[in-house]
Amino acid sequence: MTNPNGFIPHHGSFRELHSYQKAEVVFDVTFRFCQRFLNKGDRTVDQMIQAARSGKQNIAEGSKASGTSKETEIKLTNVARASLEELLVDYHDFLRVRDLRLWDKDSKEAKFVRKLASKTPTTFESYREFCENRPAEVVANIAICLLHQANFLLDQQLKRLEQDFVKEGGLRERMTRARLQHRKQRPEPNGPQQN
Repeated sequence: MTNPNGFIPHHGSFRELHSYQKAEVVFDVTFRFCQRFLNKGDRTVDQMIQAARSGKQNIAEGSKASGTSKETEIKLTNVARASLEELLVDYHDFLRVRDLRLWDKDSKEAKFVRKLASKTPTTFESYREFCENRPAEVVANIAICLLHQANFLLDQQLKRLEQDFVKEGGLRERMTRARLQHRKQRPEPNGPQQN
């Protein structure tokens, strides 16, 4: 929504975004997953944690940049989406190379994780017990479920950002509209003075 008194819209409320909340849970799960199930010297640890962090941080940065650059917001939201996709592949690889089971999306376990996701706000606390006490196969599958949810939310967010840009334009268009509106509200001069 555009600020009626200016051309920079309300922006930066990333913590209210469901995509950010979900990405933050993904980061928390991934951090603990790597601590519990991967060797400290394994390069995958850094890659997975950085991909999870990038997902979360780019949503926040894009949200903050949105006031003055819709292009930057769209780019960073897409970077977040790409980072979480990379992380999703890492979790799939973890299960595949260890011959562990990948839950079907309609399995009772996946449905249970989706049910947990309905709590708002979404926080790690809903998943803590499972992530700290279940085996690697379960935690990886929980992460995969959460990543699918986060990616779905980011896909929807990107569609909305595209629609908003087409409808409202970017900073230059808002600046022009604000300047024209200001000119309309100024009183007209009385015209040339006669002697």
